[in-house]
Amino acid sequence: MTSDSVATTGGAAGRLERLRETAKTRPVASAESAWAWIAELAKRAKTDAAAADAECNELFRLGVPPTGLDGPTDGMLVMTTTNPAMDAAVRAVAGLWMPWQGKRFHSDDASGENRMTKSSTVVSKLLWPLYSMRDAEQGKLAFDFQTYVEAGKDDPDRQVMVIDYANIEKNPRLLIRSIRDELVELVDGVFFGKILYRSGSEKYSNIGYFALRMAG
Repeated sequence: MTSDSVATTGGAAGRLERLRETAKTRPVASAESAWAWIAELAKRAKTDAAAADAECNELFRLGVPPTGLDGPTDGMLVMTTTNPAMDAAVRAVAGLWMPWQGKRFHSDDASGENRMTKSSTVVSKLLWPLYSMRDAEQGKLAFDFQTYVEAGKDDPDRQVMVIDYANIEKNPRLLIRSIRDELVELVDGVFFGKILYRSGSEKYSNIGYFALRMAG
């Protein structure tokens, strides 16, 4: 896996290039190191949100669209990028209770859904009383999506995998159908994403970052 933006040996680009070289002979170690790096960014966001945001954005732009992504993934909410008060509130709540577990992908029909905890149904019924989550072996499945590759809305010079909720009729109109996730692969099995919110027909704001890795 290569990227035309990896042109230096230092900074995020150099670090990622070294992980990609490691992946050729030690893919598990490479994936674990990439995941630990993302966890570092999530921790840094608590004390230096601007620096973490900048590095997250750089890291995202170094990724490439995933190919053949199939099956369940575990997820990490890295940080939100709304405003300081809201971001602090999200961190506080997420530190106590995180209802989102990851995503599940179906490569055969370019679709998928979000993996949620069983307890998430309580909040779901408050926000979307007519929406029903589905039972799964571990937790619940909700908020179906379609996937395809195109230029990013926040990064039009980069190709990304779009995780599109808007055209799924059963998804709640409140919030969910205004979300557009964009995903790239960093190293084999580790993926990094932006959470975009649509406030107009073609106006999107980046409101956060998340990461996925193949579920063990």
